[in-house]
Amino acid sequence: MNIDFAAIADAATVDGGGKLNILGIFDRIRVREFPARHRRLALVLRLAAGPEDQGEFAADIRLIDPDGGQVLRLDGTIRVGEAPKGAVNPETRIPHVLNLDGVTFPKAGVYNFEIRLDEELLQVMPLTVEPMPAPSGQSRTTGPEGVPIFFAPDGPAQA
Repeated sequence: MNIDFAAIADAATVDGGGKLNILGIFDRIRVREFPARHRRLALVLRLAAGPEDQGEFAADIRLIDPDGGQVLRLDGTIRVGEAPKGAVNPETRIPHVLNLDGVTFPKAGVYNFEIRLDEELLQVMPLTVEPMPAPSGQSRTTGPEGVPIFFAPDGPAQA
């Protein structure tokens, strides 16, 4: 089994047909002060399992801080059943959305989501958490999360 898609987003859902709906994929958060509490983020995964992957797997997801300390850990189980008889493609896609509310980031740096199945590290997803740039003496137009806007067709855009 492997992970064929992984993202950090503002929100995500899986509809009745197994389709992922994702809003606001990101890999960077800018904050005004530390410790910083992020209201909500969605960890979005899609696993690819073949016929050889039938069975039960221990899953764990860890958020590791810039110094290697563990910020959070989620443990669970993934069960993969047999593909339907006569399936054109016996590989199964398993979408999963984990909504994480109120995650606190103690300091600036690169945090890593580590995803493991049966203790095997399958994916590392970095998330940079950094202070917002201090306002400079010159006038600048910025977009979401303080990102400067350098070009707008009809003049500076308003964020």
